[in-house]
Amino acid sequence: MARLRAPDGCPWDQVQGFASIAPYTIEEAYEVADAIAHGPQPAVLLDELGDLLFQVVYHAQMAEEAGWFGFAQVAQAISEKMVRRHPHVFGEAAARDAGMQASAWEAQKAAERASRAETGTLAGVPVGLPALTRAAKLTKRAARVGFDWPSAAEVLDKLEEEATELRAELPGMDPARLQDEVGDLFFVLANLARKLDLDPESCLRAANAKFERRFGSVEAGLAAEGRAPADASLEEMEALWQAAKRTERGLT
Repeated sequence: MARLRAPDGCPWDQVQGFASIAPYTIEEAYEVADAIAHGPQPAVLLDELGDLLFQVVYHAQMAEEAGWFGFAQVAQAISEKMVRRHPHVFGEAAARDAGMQASAWEAQKAAERASRAETGTLAGVPVGLPALTRAAKLTKRAARVGFDWPSAAEVLDKLEEEATELRAELPGMDPARLQDEVGDLFFVLANLARKLDLDPESCLRAANAKFERRFGSVEAGLAAEGRAPADASLEEMEALWQAAKRTERGLT
């Protein structure tokens, strides 16, 4: 990496900075997740993890050039953080109770946030996270101080309430009001996933994949008749969709 950014290195790499590289870092993390979702195949996962590691090296090299820290300090810092956050493993008095471990973990994270002058229960949840993931993290933080629904059933009730509010805004078609209400629906759904110990992003990725499979079956069914979706009615496509759905579920 140092060679790439040297005066006689790569012109593209030479002019990059933290802000311009950050999107690539996020992209590589998603590619690791994608590799895992599709298998994983060891060779593919190995390659994607290498790409992600390279992003850490890239940022560390730029930090070293700025006189801040290098890759070795990054590795040392995360090692020290994991030791601090796991007193039940590395401490002399090992607390094995799961509840005590969770409390110790949160207390340590709170202390770290305080050292960065981040105050408040919700401080430090990165704004760059995918919105559904951030919503789940925000509600998880609030839940740690008692601000939470008793069970998933109450969250479902809230979801129905938000759907009713959205329905009430449909006649006016005010974009700002619709955005607000749809956002509330997404936020409650993320909260519901958290209450069910599910990752909302994983839920939506699975739903996306299911939609792709079933719509692909619709297209294949029409192609067998020499037609495309644009040539079919909604009713015809719905019939093929339901057939694909029954096939997936092993129904005839």
